[in-house]
Amino acid sequence: MEYAVEMLNIRKEFPGIVANDDITIQVRKQEIHALLGENGAGKSTLMNVLFGLYQPEKGEIRVDGKKVKITDPNKANDLGIGMVHQHFMLVDTYTVTQNIILGSEPTKYGKINLKEAEKEIKELSDKYGLNVDPTAKIRDISVGMQQRVEILKTLYRGADVLILDEPTAVLTPQEIKELIEIMNSLIREGKSIILITHKLKEIMQVCDRCTVIRKGKGIDTVDVANTNVTELASLMVGREVSFKIDKEEAKPGENVLSIQNLNVEDSRKVNIVKNLNLDVRAGEIVGIAGVDGNGQTELIEAITGLRKAQSGSIQVSGKNITNFKPRKVTESGVGHIPQDRHKYGLVLDFPIGENMVLQTYYKKPYSRNKILNYGEIYKKAKALIDEYDVRTPSEYTKARALSGGNQQKAIIAREVDRSPDLLIAAQPTRGLDVGAIEFIHKKLIEERNKGKAVLLVSFELDEIMDVSDRIAVMFDGQIVADIKPAETNEQELGLLMAGSNKGEAGGSE
Repeated sequence: MEYAVEMLNIRKEFPGIVANDDITIQVRKQEIHALLGENGAGKSTLMNVLFGLYQPEKGEIRVDGKKVKITDPNKANDLGIGMVHQHFMLVDTYTVTQNIILGSEPTKYGKINLKEAEKEIKELSDKYGLNVDPTAKIRDISVGMQQRVEILKTLYRGADVLILDEPTAVLTPQEIKELIEIMNSLIREGKSIILITHKLKEIMQVCDRCTVIRKGKGIDTVDVANTNVTELASLMVGREVSFKIDKEEAKPGENVLSIQNLNVEDSRKVNIVKNLNLDVRAGEIVGIAGVDGNGQTELIEAITGLRKAQSGSIQVSGKNITNFKPRKVTESGVGHIPQDRHKYGLVLDFPIGENMVLQTYYKKPYSRNKILNYGEIYKKAKALIDEYDVRTPSEYTKARALSGGNQQKAIIAREVDRSPDLLIAAQPTRGLDVGAIEFIHKKLIEERNKGKAVLLVSFELDEIMDVSDRIAVMFDGQIVADIKPAETNEQELGLLMAGSNKGEAGGSE
């Protein structure tokens, strides 16, 4: 069998942790090979070894059957290996072309030949159906387009093997569909793809084979055609996983969140939330369904004090909190699991233990007379880390060193533990594996059952359908439909999200 890439018996250690323990993965030519594992299982570490960002303690790598030593990413590029990271490596103020050629600029008479590069990138983009405008600035294009720029960056450098790290974590359903088409077109052109993921439906849909790793060890490599979602899930987490969400009928009480005629501008000063009205009652989960960019982010930022509202009112438990500062919003009984965990959820260079008390550090017992009581802080953090199964070498480890999923679990632990009257969960399971998703959903439902109000914003339609008691569909800055999950389906929701009205979308009855 001819393999494009082989990683044989790889071992990678960090202080106090073995991230990869004797793992083998063999990727055939022209296949999409999934690398599946829980958060913190060692998937990204293994691929960072292949891409030359880390050096393994043991094991060997072969490319096209030849043993190689990959000392850095430039060497990986020379060997035809490219990587698209989960958090994109792009310069916001540069154009698409400037980002793609960065570090390998074509020159003519000592000057960078931008026109030549733009022409070449346009040709590459057309060849693989990427539809990227080489002259657009990164800050002006969607997240899905930015990901295509990252893919183009690897192709421009001549990659034959592409590593895609959680590529669908930030995409809308439509963009995911388009990405799958792009992946298939890359395979037809002779490329091989390693897909790091824990979205089982996508593996079943697009992959040929799947290597499963658990807690740093290789478990098995299976043919996707001969397996199913349930089997993959139990291989990944080492136990049976329930995909069915058990919850009793909601018993909503009084309004906790009441929004009236809210108007909010985006960063370009364009009105993006338009005269919006929304209520969330005690003891219910309201899910907001919508395509990214229809005002959901700005709505959540306005409620949580991260963005100013132009007009209208936001009330929590009868108290007007419009344009309160974030701390005042928190103290009014609001918890916030933010959409961007790095920007708004964590101080990455602080220990994870200190991140666990970011909302409460100034209160007793964590602080006395403005002096922090580290003993109490780390005691609390240890308890939350254990309860929420946050995989970290210790509570003193920097937040930056944790996998994305474990960072997310830490934020959820902090916010849910305070048991606020209103819990806002924006993309709470983004980048989480099935075991963690199951756990988070249970926690949201527990809060609801305690009589708390939960506002869930998610691009995962099955999550919205499964977890919500009521679904508010958001389109063009407004709530265009308010329906019960039992009275609709994903197809109808998709049409409503695209702007069809209820009659045109057609009910599921």
